[in-house]
Amino acid sequence: MTEALINPALLMIGGGLLLPLLRDWPRKLFMLLLPAASLAVLIALPDGDGGAIQFFGMAMETIRVDRLSFIFAVIFHIAAWLAVIYALHLKDTLQHVAATVYAGAAIGAVLAGDLVTLMLYWELTALSSVFLIWARRTERAYRVGMRYLIIQVGSGVLLIAGIAVRYVATGSVDFERMDLAEPGALLIFLAFGIKCAFPLMHNWLQDAYPEATVTGTVVLSAFTTKLAVYALARGFPGTEMLIWIGAAMTLFPIFFAVIENDLRRVLSYSLNNQLGFMVCGIGVGTELAINGAAAHAFAHILYKSLLFMAMGAVLYRVGTIKASELGGLYKSMPWTAAFCIVGSMSISAFPLLSGFVTKSMILTAVAEEHLWVVWLMLLFASAGVLDHSGIKIPFFSFFAHDSGKRCDEAPLNMLLAMGFTAALCIGIGLYPAPLYALLPFDIDYNAYTTTHVITQLQLLLFAAAGFAVLYRRGWYPPEIPSLNLDFDWTYRRFAPAVWNGAIAALAAARDRVLTPLSAFALRSATRASVALRPNGRIADAWTTGTMVLWTAVLLGLFLLASLMR
Repeated sequence: MTEALINPALLMIGGGLLLPLLRDWPRKLFMLLLPAASLAVLIALPDGDGGAIQFFGMAMETIRVDRLSFIFAVIFHIAAWLAVIYALHLKDTLQHVAATVYAGAAIGAVLAGDLVTLMLYWELTALSSVFLIWARRTERAYRVGMRYLIIQVGSGVLLIAGIAVRYVATGSVDFERMDLAEPGALLIFLAFGIKCAFPLMHNWLQDAYPEATVTGTVVLSAFTTKLAVYALARGFPGTEMLIWIGAAMTLFPIFFAVIENDLRRVLSYSLNNQLGFMVCGIGVGTELAINGAAAHAFAHILYKSLLFMAMGAVLYRVGTIKASELGGLYKSMPWTAAFCIVGSMSISAFPLLSGFVTKSMILTAVAEEHLWVVWLMLLFASAGVLDHSGIKIPFFSFFAHDSGKRCDEAPLNMLLAMGFTAALCIGIGLYPAPLYALLPFDIDYNAYTTTHVITQLQLLLFAAAGFAVLYRRGWYPPEIPSLNLDFDWTYRRFAPAVWNGAIAALAAARDRVLTPLSAFALRSATRASVALRPNGRIADAWTTGTMVLWTAVLLGLFLLASLMR
């Protein structure tokens, strides 16, 4: 590949940094044109590696265009453009700059041809995206943003360490397929796993996304975790461990999403669930499975953004996103409700919508490898998706009981963004050929076979019937204000409590032990001083030794006590 004159990522990042120089409509027009111009540059790039530079003796290829990187770069551009439309009503320059730089960094990362370039963009995504949380300008958002930043930068530190170990051992920083037994590969794998929200590493997602701004959550949902999916597909395809990690990721969020009251947090758990399908496909590693993971990431960015847009519009108009405080909003926000239903049906994989033509590829790939236990786990998870995202999100926000809340419909720019996104969800479902043409490997796959359609319709029917029975009988978990404990409780509450308890116990032990010893040493030194004769001579050598010894002990104990304080 010849040297690229323009890197689409640098165009996005540079353009984002220029936004504060523009005002009102010129800025909005510039924001709309920027992703389109960057996408045009991407399409014009020839396949192969480019942007070669030498950095401290390391050969770096800052741009790699192949079918895997191209499909992720394309959907990142589409997501950035839709997010711009959704946020046109904002006057907050901070959010516009952060979102544009963040999108550019994600695009740069998927186009990176080496690990060092990947690391630089990887860290930039963390540093830029945190401002979408802090832009809410609340104390809670500040604390959540700090936790998010620490975890994201921690992922970057692991990535840097893995690259260093790998470079020392091999002399290469190429971003190619790795084996976990290779030097530094495990550290790189863990870095990818944190950003992909692996089990026990996932809570930053549910902690941060619901606390971001209305538009910030939409942007966050599109890039960080899908960048990690791309990195895993590039670096660790066919790694068997990922099959079971992905299967676990599809299952455990279901139970948290069902009992969660905050609907943006429900969607965050649902996001974790959908990532599991992609990770599982990457672990299987066949051409069909990798195609399924890439296609599902493409579709997921769209329908998940659509759902976050709908819930963001509700939060914007009503001021709350708690299911216990909503209901009946279809009367005030009919268009938002309709778009939300499209997103809910897409994520539930209804035939004729995008989720059906992408998720079925992963399920088929798993079945072809005869991984029946994993297949059953994914099937159960698919039914759970209908429950917590397909039904719960639109039902409790727009229907269920009438909360009595009345408001205006979402702003026009929000409706346009939701409309475009819903149209893409429907278009991909009706005619998936253009998406299939973008996939990493040539594909001869038809989602609309009789077996696929009937199996999925049966699954959806039984899942919907189960929800109806549970809800009508009062067995479905009620939507009430609550605090749900997840694994983050161990390091946000339990670990600090243990640490503070240990410090308090040590302090108490110090007081119980050191205080009596200090008093005893003081009394002994006083008695020894009485042995001094009036003329100043020491009574005897034994008394002299005792006095010196206890004086030294006394000084040592007070010094130790002061250090412990």
